[in-house]
Parts: sequence; structure tokens; C-alpha cells
Amino acid sequence: MSSLGKICILGGGTWATALAKLVLMTQKQINWYMRRNEQVEGFYKLGNNPDYLRNIKFNLAQIVFYTNIERAIKDSDTIIVAFPSPYIKQYFRWVWSNNFKGKTVISALKGIVPGDNVVMSEYLTGNFKVPIENIGVISGPCHAEEVALERLSFLTCACNDNEKAKAIAESISSRILRTSISNDVHGIELAAVLKNIYAIGAGVCSGLQYGDNFQAVYMTNCANEMSRILNGIAPMERNICEQHYLGDMLVTGYSQFSRNRTLGTMIGKGYSVKSAQLEMEMIAEGYYGAKCIVSMNQRYQIDMPIVNTVYNILYSNISPKIAIKNLIELF
Repeated sequence: MSSLGKICILGGGTWATALAKLVLMTQKQINWYMRRNEQVEGFYKLGNNPDYLRNIKFNLAQIVFYTNIERAIKDSDTIIVAFPSPYIKQYFRWVWSNNFKGKTVISALKGIVPGDNVVMSEYLTGNFKVPIENIGVISGPCHAEEVALERLSFLTCACNDNEKAKAIAESISSRILRTSISNDVHGIELAAVLKNIYAIGAGVCSGLQYGDNFQAVYMTNCANEMSRILNGIAPMERNICEQHYLGDMLVTGYSQFSRNRTLGTMIGKGYSVKSAQLEMEMIAEGYYGAKCIVSMNQRYQIDMPIVNTVYNILYSNISPKIAIKNLIELF
């Protein structure tokens, strides 16, 4: 067992399942919380998640399942939060500040906490009094579906405590996962939100039949805008070309596994936002992220035409064709 002690995964979805696989490649046992009893029962019957990434087989002797989130946290030393961001408040309403006392909490979220319009590290410090040095973030070009296929993936582990960042990286590094460390907790969290918004825009452009030449220019402008936003909200010296910024943005914007790109592609092809979401039956975090970032920017007033364009398509009923045409004039 690593210096992180007993590790617990919170969440039963695609990303949580991929993370469980990665952690179990280096750890002898994990605790794993999921909300529904029937999902746990499905694991015992099938040896895999009955709902997501069914091709990942688990040794159930290595897993202690929980359906009580307070108990799961109490029995663990390090908590990896892998819920979809829209549901964070719903799940954490059963959690008290003292539940996290002395724990390391790692956010694997790819979104902002809706309503509060804060990233997970801010939510944990503000609502649960978790010291910032006990909060980590994992992010990077790492699609859950490629983890299931055991294709080489990359994650950056960020924490204000450098030794803790190293411990997090060591706890998940394996033959299929390369890890790096960073101290840019806030910036990496924001980048994970922004790349999903940009991926929706990339999908819209694809659905509208814009080609690879335009997509290259679009993504270049996304990188420049991401840099402006990160420097405006969380100023520090950073290289936007690193894998947890640009790399994660590129894979989310281009990959067939990207649900945000898929949502955008459907909208570009003529689906309404609601009908596209219903047909996908999966959460595209960028939909919620766009609204949160626009709301946050009322305070900062950063120039972000791409985020605003995606927001207008999603929430203001602006024609995708007209919105993208207007955006092009700014490139």
C-alpha cells in the first residue's frame, strides 16, 4: 500500500471505473462507493461494472464495496472523487466536514460545481474545511475507454504539497499510465472545464462540415483563449503546451470517445440541444461548464469569444451555423 493509505473511489460511472482499474494495477485493495445497491449486485454477478466499461474485469477480492458514502470515507485515507460535477452537491449532502478530517481528497472531476460556480478544490475548502495541501487533482489526456483497452494514457497529478503529488502519481502509475506532477491545482481544474466546452465547439464545427484545416485553426484559438482565462482567474507561470492543458484539450476535441465532441457534432448536424442530450444518455460536462464559466466571467471580464459562442449555441438558441460564422470573423 502506498503512503496514501487505503484508497477509496467515489462514483460508479465510466471514469470512476477506469480509475479503479488504474489504482488496482498498483494497490492490493480499494474501497469503492457507488450509490445503487443493484450496481454492486451486478458487480458480484458479472465481475465487472454492469453499466459501464463492461470489458474491464475485476478481481472482486480486491474491492470492498460501499453504498453508504459516509462509511466509505470514514474507512479510507485517500478519497478519489469521480462523480459527474452536476451531481456533487447531491452526493455530498450526506457528508460532514469532519468526515474529511485528516484525509487526502483527490478530485477527478472534469467540471465545475453548478450553482456555486467553483472548482472542486474551492468547494472542498469552502464547504468542508479541507486544507488546500490535502487536496489533489488528476487530469490529462486519458479517456476512460482507452484505459479499458489498455492503451497508453497520461495523467498529471497536482497538489500544493509536492510530496503528496508524487505519492498520488506513484499510486496510479503503471505500464499503461505515465504520470507527471504539478502544483497548478486551480489552473488544471479550470483547464479540465474549458477543454470540454471547446470540444463541444469542435463537434459543432464537425457537424457543420468544417474540415481539418479549420479545426486546426479553431483549436489553436482555443489554446490561446484557455491561456487568457487561466492567467486571468488563476495567475501563475505556466506553459499552456503541457499535456494537462493543451494535450487534454486536443484529445477531447478530436477523439471519437469524447462525449462533449459527440454532443457538439449532433447539434451541428441539426439536433436540438435537448434531443442530443437525450439520445446520448451520457453527461457531457461541457454543457454545464459553459454556463458556469460565463457566470464566473462576470467578475473577471476576460475576452473569451469561443466560450461565449458555445454558450450561445447551448443556452441562447443561436443557430450553430450563424454562431460559428460570426466566430470565424474574430480569428
